[in-house]
Amino acid sequence: MRVYEAIVKALEGVGVDVAFGGAGENAASLMLALKHSTKIKPIIVRHEQAASFMACGYAIYSDRLGFCFATAGPGAFNLFSGLAVAMSDSYPVLALSGFASLEWMGKGALNESSGLSRTPDSRKMFAATTKRSYLLEDPAKTCDVVEEAINIAFEGRPGPVHIHVPENLTYHGVSVDNYRDIQVKVRPVLPDGGQIARAAELIAGAIRQKKQVLGLFGYGAVRSNAGPELRAFVERFQIPFVTTLDGKGTIAEDHPLGLGVFADSGHGSAAKAFLRADLVLAVGNSFAQHATFDFRPDLFKDKVLIHINIDAAEINKVYPADCGVVSDAKPAIVSLASELASSVGAVAPVQVEKDRHLTAPIINLQPDRIHPGQMARSLSKLLPQNSIVLADAGAHLAWLSYYLELSEGQHYHKPGSFGPMAWAVNGALGTKSAHPDRTVVVGCGDGGYLLSGFELLTAVQHNIPVIWIIFDDSEFKLIKMYQVTTFGESGLVEFTNPDYVGYANACGAQAFRVETLEQFESAFREALASGKPTLIDAHITRLAVPHYSSNPAGLLVAIEEDLAKILKSV
Repeated sequence: MRVYEAIVKALEGVGVDVAFGGAGENAASLMLALKHSTKIKPIIVRHEQAASFMACGYAIYSDRLGFCFATAGPGAFNLFSGLAVAMSDSYPVLALSGFASLEWMGKGALNESSGLSRTPDSRKMFAATTKRSYLLEDPAKTCDVVEEAINIAFEGRPGPVHIHVPENLTYHGVSVDNYRDIQVKVRPVLPDGGQIARAAELIAGAIRQKKQVLGLFGYGAVRSNAGPELRAFVERFQIPFVTTLDGKGTIAEDHPLGLGVFADSGHGSAAKAFLRADLVLAVGNSFAQHATFDFRPDLFKDKVLIHINIDAAEINKVYPADCGVVSDAKPAIVSLASELASSVGAVAPVQVEKDRHLTAPIINLQPDRIHPGQMARSLSKLLPQNSIVLADAGAHLAWLSYYLELSEGQHYHKPGSFGPMAWAVNGALGTKSAHPDRTVVVGCGDGGYLLSGFELLTAVQHNIPVIWIIFDDSEFKLIKMYQVTTFGESGLVEFTNPDYVGYANACGAQAFRVETLEQFESAFREALASGKPTLIDAHITRLAVPHYSSNPAGLLVAIEEDLAKILKSV
């Protein structure tokens, strides 16, 4: 059995059923092994960066290993963006890449990246973007290396791992004579009893003293599939809750205790509840920049913070916790609920003041174009059950985060802390491959789509029916807004879009150009019914600015604060 055949068989054994990769000489043997696999569907992309994003998309909600590969040198380097996303956002991903023959190291072989003789050092680069990177040097260690790498990918806080496979290990006559099926034995991260007891004591005391307790739920809660446990918890103890952008939809957003998204582009009701809170129970939060109003130092002033996170390094990283609980979210909440129940009896129902963002009128100053907020509202209404919406980097992210309301079983995700454009444009193919029975929708800017939309050909070739909604305004909106607010002018942010309908048709996909809300709703219904890869080119107004405030107290307070800073610096 050849090295790549052994690796493919090992991946089959752990449940990988799709492989995303780029063609290349150093990956040739792997491509043949995948061709003959009866359990893994190979998807060859147009650009390796897309393969890395697809592996991330595959892993987001599947609890399975995302797998991507590339040839040596330039092809391998194209994987870095996706691996950085997996690293920052906690996706279990395995990347394989070729490597020049070991006996040629230092000679300047084609695609060499040994770090010798003025060649780039891919070992250091992959080590910097993964939990661990390996150079496989002995075919007899193939199964050991693959097993260790996959276990590390899932262990604790999930993340990416990588294996270099030198070309000399793919030569004729080189074989894995000791193949064995690999074992994935991931130890669950369970809470310490003392930490749970302390958290329960703080919450029970706050409830007895009728203080304001607030739940703040992040992506770690989504990753842990802790939604049902959190819903039972907040209902039992009548705790209002808000979510981060990445935690959106942890519990259905129309829940009576739900107050929306807490972030600089979030909901006023969530911000008001946070400001009033005496104790915050943060579950699965990394306290990212946009979730903390640019790491606002006084955010938790005069508040008790209980922080539950699977990664001990996250606790006290940004804000000191009065009680830190190192644990996966689901077992932590189960344990906390049990501990609290012994000291807290029935709790009177709590009434919360909901945000009016879903019912308040939206004024469109450009009636011949679609208002993006109205389109996000329409999308909420039309989304089938269990749909997944992925937002790419851009202003549309703020519109979707603010106006998209998720029901039970629906998911929403945005680019995380690394935040590359086009991750969702391509990553959605991986998400749909992992969940063929769920509707997968991408909200993306025209700038982001232009970076990598050629993978529409890949979607057509493999019949992956993702729906892309392009928020088309022919400009880099977020960059323009930043330029104007910071420097008083904008530049180099406008561009010309192609005929997206003509492009999609040339690729063999379905497409619609829409300029009214009615046209959008009709196109979206047709996209759902067709089961084909579909582009919806939605021409949106430039005269709308998404909600944003650098202060949780609101926009006016934020403006006053900014003016005070300016005056102080003069």
